[in-house]
Formats: sequence, C-alpha cells, structure tokens
Amino acid sequence: MPASPFDRVILGDLVLPDGVLPGGWVAIRGEVIAGLGQGAPPPAAAIADHTGMLVLPGLVDGHMHTSSSTGWAGIEGASMSAAAGGVTTCVDMPYDVPRPVTDAAIFAEKVAVVEATSHVDMALYGTITKAGGVDAIAGLAEAGACSFKLSTYEYDAVRFPRIDHPTMLAAFREIARTGLMCGIHNEDQELVIKLTEQAKAAGRTDPIMHARTRPPLAESMADLEIFEMAVETGCHVHIAHSSIARGFDLAAAFRQMEGAKTSGEACIQYLCMTEEDLVRLEGFGKCNPPFRTAEEVERVWQRLLAGKVAYVSTDHAPWPRERKVYRGDIFAPGAGLTGLQSFAPLMYTLLAERGLPPTLMARYCAERPARFHGLFPKKGAIRIGSDADLLVLERGRFTFDEAAIQDREDARWSPYHGRAMQARVAATWLRGTCIWDGTTVLARPGTGRFVPRQHRDTYLGED
Repeated sequence: MPASPFDRVILGDLVLPDGVLPGGWVAIRGEVIAGLGQGAPPPAAAIADHTGMLVLPGLVDGHMHTSSSTGWAGIEGASMSAAAGGVTTCVDMPYDVPRPVTDAAIFAEKVAVVEATSHVDMALYGTITKAGGVDAIAGLAEAGACSFKLSTYEYDAVRFPRIDHPTMLAAFREIARTGLMCGIHNEDQELVIKLTEQAKAAGRTDPIMHARTRPPLAESMADLEIFEMAVETGCHVHIAHSSIARGFDLAAAFRQMEGAKTSGEACIQYLCMTEEDLVRLEGFGKCNPPFRTAEEVERVWQRLLAGKVAYVSTDHAPWPRERKVYRGDIFAPGAGLTGLQSFAPLMYTLLAERGLPPTLMARYCAERPARFHGLFPKKGAIRIGSDADLLVLERGRFTFDEAAIQDREDARWSPYHGRAMQARVAATWLRGTCIWDGTTVLARPGTGRFVPRQHRDTYLGED
C-alpha cells in the first residue's frame, strides 16, 4: 500500500460479482481505483462514509436510446437520468434522429456532442444504411464503436431500417473481421405486418393487441435466421432483447452445437412486466418486443440463473409523453420505455424479492455488459486500475416517483411509477467524483466522456 494518502476513500459494503465485503473501502487516486479492502481504511485526503450502504460498480447499461425521438439533444437529459440511477456508462444505440450513425464522420460528430453534453461516460454503437453501407463498417470500428446494431424489422427506412438477408450476411462477414459484436433487433417483419393488418381490419386496436401481433414466434423466427448467419460468417451475433426464454436457449444451443458466437440480453422489463401491465399502462407500457405472460417472466428468470443471459439492460427510450398516450389505437404510440433512473433500485428490488444476492447485479448489470462491449476492465468493475465508477444503494422502503426523473419535463414518465422499491440510489461516483448525491445531479454537461472500445476480444459469457 503506498505511504502517501489517497485522494479519496469511500466506505461501505462492497458488492462484487463473487461476494460482498462488509465494512469495505475503495481507495481512489486520480480517476481510478488504487486500492480496496475491509476494516480500517487507509489515510486519504477525503472520506466518503457510506457505512451500512451497498457500494457496487457503477452500472453499465448496454442498451439505451438517447436520440431516437429528439436527436442528439436527448443525450443531455438521458445522461442526467443515468447519473441519478447509478448508471455511470451508457452504451447508446445508433438509430438517431435525423441521421443514424452509419459512418465514421457521423460517429465523430456524435462523439463531440457526447463530450460536450453528457453527464456520464458513454460508449457508442454503429450501424449501416439500408443499402451500400457495408463498406463503412471498418471505419466505424476504427473510430471506436464498441458494437454494431442491425434490425430484422423496419421502423423507419432511414433511421431504423430492416436489413435484408444478403446485406446482413455481407455485414456479418465484415463485422466478423473487426471482432466486434453485432446486436440485432429480432422480430420477423412479414409476420408482424400481417398480424397487425389483420388486427386493424377486425377493429382490434386495444392494448393487448400489441402483444398479440408480435407473438413469441416473431422473435424465435428472427433468432434462427440471425444465428444461422452467425454460423456461416463467424460473426458474434447477439439478440438485443429477448423477451422469451427460448431466445437464450437458442443462443446457447448454437454456441454448444455449432461453435457459433451467439448471445442474447434480457431487458429489465422482461424480468417483471406482464401482459396485464400492458393492458394497465396502455401506451406507456408499449415496447418492442412486448411484455409476455407471467409464466414467461419466470422462464426468463430461470435462464438468467442458469447463466444463459448475457446481461440485463434497460432499452431506455424516452419518448415525449404525448407520443405515448393511448387514444383507442395501440399501434399509434411510440414503442419504448424510460428505465435509466429506475434501473438500479428496480434490479436490486427484483433480486431481493426472490431472495437473490446483489452480487448478481454487479455481474449482470455492470461487469458482463462491460465485457460484451469491450469496455472491461476500464468499466464495470471494482478493481485496482478500473475507473472509480461506483453506485451507492441505501436499503429501505421507497416508492419510485416519475416526477423525480432527471430529464426534460416531457420525459418524466415511467412504467414503474408508484412501484415499491427496496433501495434507492444514495450516490453515484464517476471517475472518483460524486455526480449524484441522492437528490441532485452534481455533474455538469460535458462531465461525461466518450469511451471507445478497449480491445477487439470476443466475450460470450462462458467463463
């Protein structure tokens, strides 16, 4: 241990992926962790006493959208929500308004906006244009993209296009050369369109029809297509959000039987929300893929505990409130949920309600997303040399209030409004500096930095 004092020591019960260290401490020098242990802390210029609270690695949200509805101006507000939610690193999707991130020049522009406006650190996905975009893949990887994102379903021909099979196959071959992961929005377009047309023709536009027109089969059909292409190309192909247990089973089967680089993540809503919640919340419960049955939620939990889930994310998409209101047609509101500020308290609560340890949160909401996106060990860990990114949770009885969301006014809505929580975010530390004190975002726009992918190693979660 160095004789000179550390810049800061943070006290609390340290939550690591493999255990909890009660009465622990984290020592910080500059922006990185320089020591950790239990018992009497070493000397430091400052002490942050969170005794009795849980200190976890700052969460890494591996799937969120800052700019799908408002453009890059959304980075500032969404990153405030992240800071208040203990999320110290966001991995932002590329489907931005008015231009998706389809080449190195656009990527560089977005990096500049991140470094000028974000409150937390941010890694970035890249994508391709609907046609002719494969040649830009190498440049995006060189620019520091952590991963790629493509879709089997089209929301917008420019912003969020469906990539046809020949183009996707060519893209997978090129992405395989970079060593990066390619996440896929996995819904079968032909099936969803036909079912939606039939529902509208029958006058069925009530909330439950969002789930009925996007059935589990729409996901598993898309999963099989992309995983077969993973076998063919050697690309690491990743389900960006599986609402069904079968998606994780298929990813595991292709890994085990075909030697494919296949994986899939669970968004937190698929660990707790059901079709009944869709009916209750109407447009404010609409996301793609949709909520499933209570029985399917249990099956997804089983796959998580069996180690088949890559990591847990939010798919945060802060549509303006007006765009979420249901007025008799569930197909009209935007698809997506807010989730960044509720992520940490909700994940802790879901684990506690099942008698599961918070170590799973450190593993699936920090370390593993950082590993899958090539950001580890800089991000996602409490270990010497890692960035001093920390989440402090105070345990107790709390209620999530959407009015407290740190974002623009029309983004202060949540499907979890009024939900009982067993923890709250008491503090968030980014690179050794407190950016949330439990009531106020202390970070300023530009506190956050762009985090490029640190290496090209492939991680499939099977260590």
